This record gives sequence, C-alpha cells and structure tokens, in this order.
Amino acid sequence: MATEEAIAAHGPTPGDYIVHHLTHLNSLGGRQTAIVDWTVFNFDTLFYSLALGLLTVFLLARVARRATSGVPGRFQAAVEIVVEMVSDQAKGIIHHAESRLFVAPLALTIFIWIFLMNAMDLLPVDLLPRIWQGIYGASGGDPEHAYQRVVATADLNATLGMSIGVLLICLWYNVKIKGFGGWVHELFSAPFGKHWALAPINFAMQIIEFAAKTISHGMRLFGNMYAGELLFMLIALMGGAWVADSGMTGPLLWLGQIVAGVIWAIFHILIITLQAFIFMMLTLVYIGQAHESH
Repeated sequence: MATEEAIAAHGPTPGDYIVHHLTHLNSLGGRQTAIVDWTVFNFDTLFYSLALGLLTVFLLARVARRATSGVPGRFQAAVEIVVEMVSDQAKGIIHHAESRLFVAPLALTIFIWIFLMNAMDLLPVDLLPRIWQGIYGASGGDPEHAYQRVVATADLNATLGMSIGVLLICLWYNVKIKGFGGWVHELFSAPFGKHWALAPINFAMQIIEFAAKTISHGMRLFGNMYAGELLFMLIALMGGAWVADSGMTGPLLWLGQIVAGVIWAIFHILIITLQAFIFMMLTLVYIGQAHESH
C-alpha cells in the first residue's frame, strides 16, 4: 500500500509515459453498439490521415488553379520540382502512356500525403495530446484516458491499409493489361513454366509474392516511423527528468533534451522524406510489374 502511495505521489513512471503516448484513441467513452464495436477503430489515425489527405488534395488543387506560365512563386516552384521528379520516375518505370495518366498523379498524391503524415512527428511530443486532454477533460471525460497518437504512419493499420490499396490497384492493372484469362493463366504458369504438374507450385509462389510485397510495403514505412516516434518520446523523457532533479544534473538534462531533440529532428527530416519517396517508388514498381508478362 505504501509503495502504491509513493508511486502515485511521484506521478507516472517513464514506462507509463511511453505506454500512454503509444496508446491509440480507439474508444470514445467506451461507447459501442450491437452492430458496430467502435473500439476496433483507431480514431486518431483515421482523423489525422483523412485530415492530411484532404490537405494534400487542397494544396495540389490550389497550385493547379493558380499555376502561371510566368515566374512561379516559391510554393509553386517547390510543387513543380516534386511533380517533375515523380513524372520522371513514372516514365522510367511505367512505359504504358495511358496508365501514366492515372498512376503519375496517384504517385504524386501518395508522396505528399505520406510526407505530411510523417512530418507530424516533428511536432512537440506532448503538444496535441495535451490539447486533447484539455478538451476531453472539459467534456467530462477522464484526462488520464485521453489517448492520442498524431503520426498516422506509425500505426500498422494505416500503412498496411495503404499497401493493400496498392495491391488492389496492381490486381486491377493485371486484369486490364493482360485480360482476366491471361492473368489467371500467368498465375498458374509463372515462374516455373506451363507444365500442369507445376501449376500448384506456380500459384502458391504467386500468392506468396503478392503477400510478401504487400506486407513488406506497409511494414517498412510503419517500422521506420514507429522507431522515430519512440525516439522522440525518449528524448522528451530527458526534459521531464530535469524537473525531478534538484541538483546540477537537472539543467544538463534539460539542455541535453534541446540539443538531442534538434539534432534528431533535423536528421528525421531526411527520414520522413525518404520513407515517403520509398513508398511512392515501390508503388510505381509494383504497378509497373503488373504491366509486364512473365
């Protein structure tokens, strides 16, 4: 009993802090119906991914409406650089001109959308969760159970959802380019040949390939962003530790948090850009493979 009182007096432990920040908002007051169990939805992931998706569409539409043939502004110039980069990559991978009319804008949207979701990691760890705690507490809820994670790409549900979306597009192009019969024939004849005895092995290998590409596509983005999110939390704990330290170590911990946070944030800019680029490139590669015949 005394131990519990001592823990309560000193507040949450570092483990409690990390667990709280890694818990999703997947229950609004515990409400659920007989038809839908709302606890299976991560509302924070849904909110931030949809909000940033709408922001992506808004930004691209705004640039398209205000594009000028004269000297472009800084924002238009930046978007044009990204558009040119994506267009060049699409031309080098997907040689079907008609397909590029859809795939190139799709790749551009994916790149900017994932970049914005990744960039949420650069916000202070406690900023939006604290704001949500205040809102949740003011509405009558318990602030201690006001969970929120702002990096949607650090949620495996989101990244696998996007990779499954890419898989469905690949399947659609397989059927569109090769015909349904041609694609089914390929499922049972590649990669080992057309002999009937090899058909089950070929089919199993094709299914394994589709599954492996989809799972690795989503988990690669998730793993990198989850690790980055966790490291920001560990750095934030340094800033929290100085409050409990009344000696000389306290100011040093506070200074260490600032220095480490700035260094990691600068390096993390490369990571969030690179991960958005890799996901976009793999999307182009997988769709390009759907155009090829074995």
